[in-house]
This record gives sequence, structure tokens and C-alpha cells, in this order.
Amino acid sequence: MKNVQILWDYMHLNQPLEQADVIVGFGCYDEDIPRRCAELYHAGFAPCVAFSGGLGRNTSDLWTKSEAERFAAIAMACGVPENRIILENKSTNSAENLLFTPKVLAEQGVRAKKIIAVHKPYMERRLWSAMQVYWPDVEAIYTSPQVTLEEHIRHAEAAGMNRKGVIETIVGDIQRMELYAKKGYQVPVEIPETVREAFRSLVEQGYTGQLAK
Repeated sequence: MKNVQILWDYMHLNQPLEQADVIVGFGCYDEDIPRRCAELYHAGFAPCVAFSGGLGRNTSDLWTKSEAERFAAIAMACGVPENRIILENKSTNSAENLLFTPKVLAEQGVRAKKIIAVHKPYMERRLWSAMQVYWPDVEAIYTSPQVTLEEHIRHAEAAGMNRKGVIETIVGDIQRMELYAKKGYQVPVEIPETVREAFRSLVEQGYTGQLAK
């Protein structure tokens, strides 16, 4: 797991938290995200929580209810009032998350100048780079569930994923850091050689199921 840990550590930004206008939980298979959002809400970091996500490449075969609706139910079970939750449940990928969410917030009268963006632990850096393209006028602080790599995999398996699938998703997101920058979907970021070597090793081991074509 050493190479997976290298990718995991690189994708973390480890930013300090600050007060914001809204907490935005980005949809995927990771049900620790709404729990992290609820934790931040109860700590008083923002007056409301938005969840973004329809069904995407990792959840369309797992669930029938949208990621946003599923996350909202978990957040409410954690004590977040329903009237403090905003849903964007049409997006199917990260770009749509970032395009649709500000529109929904504006429709709900939420002036989101500063947000706390909550995603999977290994999506922090990729989310930052995509945000600069699709939602550049918002100030964002990036955070994620406070779990270890092994805890994340274990929780993902409980949500219906399998261990290889989780590792393949991490490998696929590393590939997208560079590939999507070339396509203009994200801004370029420096990828250290140690991360490149870990990525290549995992690809050679057969973790290729989530690589973009």
C-alpha cells in the first residue's frame, strides 16, 4: 500500500478551516463526506450545507437515489436541520458539480463568496485545480473526512465499493490531474516524480479500471 499512500498524501492540501457562507459537500461514493459536513456545520463554520451530485461513474451502479439526496439524509441523521440543506442533484461529474452548484445557491438566495469545499481525501488537490476553471470567483477552503487511507477503503467497502475499485479511483484521479489540465478542465499543478513513480507502479500492477481513455 506504500504507493497508494504516496498518492493519497499528495492529494491532501491540509488547509486550516475558516468561517464561510456555506459548506459544500461534493457527491461520490464516500458517505463520510456528509458526516464531515455535519461536523463542520455543528462547529459553526457556516449557516447552511449544500450537497452536489446526481449519479456519477462510481455510483450509478450502486445507488438509485442521487448522491445529494443520500448525503442529505445522512447529514440530517447527524442533526443538520432539513431547512439548512440545499440540494443540487443533477450533476454527473466534477465539472457539472462546479457549474450547477453556484446556480442552485443563487436560486436559493445564498450569496456564496466563501465556501468550505468537502470532498474525498484524495480529491482535495484535484478539486482545487478544477475550481480555478469552473468556479474561479469563489474563495474556497478545501477539506475532507478526517480518516486514514485504510479507514477510507473500509468505509467505501461498506458503501458498496470494493478495495481494488477504490485504489483504481485514486489512480484514475492522479491521471486526471495532468490529462484534464491539458484539456483545459483544470489548471496545471506540479506532480512530484515520487508521485509519478507510484502512479506508474500501480498501473503496471493492473490498477487501470478508472483510467480515462
